[in-house]
Amino acid sequence: MKLTSPQFEHNARIPSKYTCEGENINPPLTISDVPESAKSLALIVDDPDVPKQFRSDGMWDHWVRFNIPPTVTTIVEGEEPAGTPGKGSAGNLNYHGPCPPDREHRYFFKLYALDTELALPEGASKKDVEAAMQSHILGEAVLIGLYEKGNK
Repeated sequence: MKLTSPQFEHNARIPSKYTCEGENINPPLTISDVPESAKSLALIVDDPDVPKQFRSDGMWDHWVRFNIPPTVTTIVEGEEPAGTPGKGSAGNLNYHGPCPPDREHRYFFKLYALDTELALPEGASKKDVEAAMQSHILGEAVLIGLYEKGNK
């Protein structure tokens, strides 16, 4: 399974358009090679480099979306994909772009193909989604983007 973006390469800089310094909209994403037996997809975007004073668990959740139809091959720039929105660290139900407070951070765009739809409500946390996915993951892909504020 693959997750790519026409706007940035793996381990490269995320354009500021997709951050708090720009339009704060989601970048376009392309999904390919989803297992045929997949019943749904889940997308989680998080930042493991957030300082501990902002999150005791050292993780900031920017985007949580689950029960995305497995037939989705493109997530359009600035548009939420079909599926159920989960809740991010800022209380957001939609994409919340990078906005690192201190230095360059890594942003992990993680896509999972699942053999089921998740029986979770809108606003479920990343922790709830990850727990519900256990033993249902058929495939996964990761796209890492980098961003540092003021480094345009």
